Amino acid sequence: MFLTMFLLAVLYLGFLAVLIALHTSQTVIILFIGGFMFLQYFYSDKLILSSMGAKIVSESEAPELHQMVSRLCAIADLPMPKIAIMKTSMPNAFATGRNQKNAVVAVTTGIMQQLNRSELEAVIAHELTHVKNRDMMVMTIATFLSSVAQMMVQWLPFMGGGSSRDRDSGSNFVILLVVSVAVWIVSFILIRALSRYREFSADRGSAIITGQPSQLASALMKISGARVPTQDLRRVEGPVSALFIVPALSGSSIMNLFSTHPPTEARIAALQRIEQELEAA
Repeated sequence: MFLTMFLLAVLYLGFLAVLIALHTSQTVIILFIGGFMFLQYFYSDKLILSSMGAKIVSESEAPELHQMVSRLCAIADLPMPKIAIMKTSMPNAFATGRNQKNAVVAVTTGIMQQLNRSELEAVIAHELTHVKNRDMMVMTIATFLSSVAQMMVQWLPFMGGGSSRDRDSGSNFVILLVVSVAVWIVSFILIRALSRYREFSADRGSAIITGQPSQLASALMKISGARVPTQDLRRVEGPVSALFIVPALSGSSIMNLFSTHPPTEARIAALQRIEQELEAA
């Protein structure tokens, strides 16, 4: 995970160095990157909840769920997050929010119906570990320049770069376009790798919080083996998929290299090793 973060840092610093070397307008760079990061950091949770159709529920609306989350937060030494429910048959869950004091844990009606109490606790503990590890902030920092590179590829013709002489020759424009595409592709792969490492870490956190790694393993088997509806959450496959406990789309057609989550088999094997460690202790 540290290696991936280091490579991302090197990649992004190189990207910025190229922008500066090609005399791209500093005002454009600062406003574009700064504004995009501000919006992503402070409003991503609201945008995600809105796009998911998730509704924040009070304790009176979902007393058992609130009680469960409250107990797990006490064990994990976390402030109580907001709780949201998505009305969909797909069994899934995710956590979002810029920090521990502004976190939201969301679950679908499908996962509450399909899992027993211990399995649901393990899934929520997994999401709370994401909150405790500040994964939303980590992934925001990791992805924002990648998103900028992607947007620059799309909007570069309207942004301009370098002097009029450079634009006339077109050489700087081509170089910047190639660099932006390269940064987007490489960072895409590295961010997927980082996301997979964070999932392993969250699985371990769930096992430690609940003391029952087997319950999360059981939940993962049930969720990953569920029949995926034709519509529903599959329409959000993409950046938001990294938030789910399992990806919105899965299958042998998607290469592990580009997946936001490790294979379920690998996660279950890791949980079995953790269970052996806990038993030995």
